Amino acid sequence: MAMVVVGSILLLLHLNLPHKLKVDPLFYVFAVFSLACMLSLTNALEQSGLISGFVSFYVKTGEPHLSTAYAVMTSYWDGGVHLVALLEMIRRMFRGKSYRRLGLLWVGSFIAHHIVLIPGVAVGKYGSGVRPAFWRNIPCLLAPFWAASVILRRPREIPVITADKVAAEQSKGVLSRPVDLLLSLLLVGAMAFSVFRGFVVLDCPLDACFTYIYQYEPYLKDPVGFPRVMMLVYLFYALPLMAVLVCGLKTPGCSWMLDWTLVFAGAVAQTQWCHIGASLHSRTPFTYRVPADKWWPVMAANALLAAAAALLALRCHASPAFFMRPVPKGQADSDKKKN
Repeated sequence: MAMVVVGSILLLLHLNLPHKLKVDPLFYVFAVFSLACMLSLTNALEQSGLISGFVSFYVKTGEPHLSTAYAVMTSYWDGGVHLVALLEMIRRMFRGKSYRRLGLLWVGSFIAHHIVLIPGVAVGKYGSGVRPAFWRNIPCLLAPFWAASVILRRPREIPVITADKVAAEQSKGVLSRPVDLLLSLLLVGAMAFSVFRGFVVLDCPLDACFTYIYQYEPYLKDPVGFPRVMMLVYLFYALPLMAVLVCGLKTPGCSWMLDWTLVFAGAVAQTQWCHIGASLHSRTPFTYRVPADKWWPVMAANALLAAAAALLALRCHASPAFFMRPVPKGQADSDKKKN
């Protein structure tokens, strides 16, 4: 039925658009996902008790994991952040404006959502009762990868910067750039935190891991499976990416930093929102919630991880000169004047 509904929507969109109008192929993806985000918002509102009778039958017979705290927080993110981003990209699309940056943020967030959700359901307590409706999430995981490949092939939105300024910025070492040095230290700290929590969910016998999971973040051992998968995603995917981003802050001319910092920021924002919210949510059993006396250090550590990714993306796009392609020797404006 879901496939029939999606197919009908795509057909109606195609029939109602003027045939002479050249439509961006991503429009159809954004339109369908906008509908999915509205359904997610409906689920979030119903699970929170604000409405009733809209999705209870589907949740009970199709995807029972949608009633968990993690799924509720994800549904709010879908119905808020994702929906606004999709509608804004559609608006920009039909006005002929670029939506590349917003698109990469959405791609990172949407992929992070599904790369945690699908394995989390499979390995968690709902894995033994997976219903056919659950497999609709597979196309939802694959579509953003295709969207990312389309968006990345489009030109970047880079301001005009003189060759002299580019050369001057790229001649500075990381010690001469305090903001980049601070961001590098934050990323190294985030890497250490990701490694530590990865060891925790892998049942590392160290006393520090045992203390952390029982006294600081007991949500990591929640049998729903989502927090465990999320920490492993950080360990095996985010950790290498953060290491590469640290190198990008040190090496001039890494223009790919302008793209991957956006993808990383979107992914971290989505995962941290869901993780923090679910660890405090009333639907999470009390024994797995963050203890009241450890609330501040746990929240600070998780919020700092999200802030580091967001600040890195902001830094790269606020002053992109260091990340632009190096100016060949003798091609700077000052050198041309001398010659």
